[in-house]
Amino acid sequence: MSHDDFNFEPIRGLPEALPEDEHILWQGAPDWRRLAREALGVRCVMAYFALLAFWRIAVSSADFPFGIALMHGLPFIVSGLIACAILYGIAYVQARSTVYTLTNKRVAMRIGAALTMTLNLPYTWIGTARLDLKSSGHGTLAFELIGDTRISYLMSWPHVRPWRIARTQPALRAIPDAEKVAKIFAEAAETRIAQPKVERVENEGGSAVAAE
Repeated sequence: MSHDDFNFEPIRGLPEALPEDEHILWQGAPDWRRLAREALGVRCVMAYFALLAFWRIAVSSADFPFGIALMHGLPFIVSGLIACAILYGIAYVQARSTVYTLTNKRVAMRIGAALTMTLNLPYTWIGTARLDLKSSGHGTLAFELIGDTRISYLMSWPHVRPWRIARTQPALRAIPDAEKVAKIFAEAAETRIAQPKVERVENEGGSAVAAE
C-alpha cells in the first residue's frame, strides 16, 4: 500500500485550495545531490577528511612502512565516507519533503523534514530576485523581501540564500532549469505588481469612494 506523508494537502505543496483567480504556473523541488554539495558542503567535508588522512599517512610513514602508514589513514577515510553519507541522506530527505510553487500571485515553499511549514510570499513582498545559475542549468533563485517582512534563517535553512542572516532571503535552492523558472517568476511578478489595487474608503460625508 502506498503512503503519502502529505495526503492532507488539498493541492500538493499547498496547505489549502487556491482561490478561483489563482493558478499554479510551476512546481518543483531541489536536486538532492546538488543540495548536498551547495547547501551542506559535502565536498568540503570530503576534502577535510582526505587532508586528515594524508596528514596521518605522512606522519606515520616516518616511523612505519608505507603499507602500515596507509592503514593508519584508513579510519579517516571511513569516517569521511560516513559523514558524507549522512549529509547526502539529509539532503535527500530535505529534497523529498520540499515543494516549491509559483502561482500567478505568490511564491509558496513547503519546506522542512521533521517540522514542515509553508512560506507564502506574495509578489508584492518581493523587492528583487537573484539567480545563481550553474553551468549544468541548476541554480538558486533567492528573493529579497521588502518592508517589515521577516522570516527565520534557522527555521527556513537550507532554503535560504547563504549568510544573509540579518535580512533572510528565502530561496528556491538547487532547482533544475533554473533560468526557465526565473523567467516564469519574473513574468508572473511583473504582471501581478502591474495590476492596480483598489480599496474602498469612506469620505467625511459617509459615501464610498475608490482609492488606489
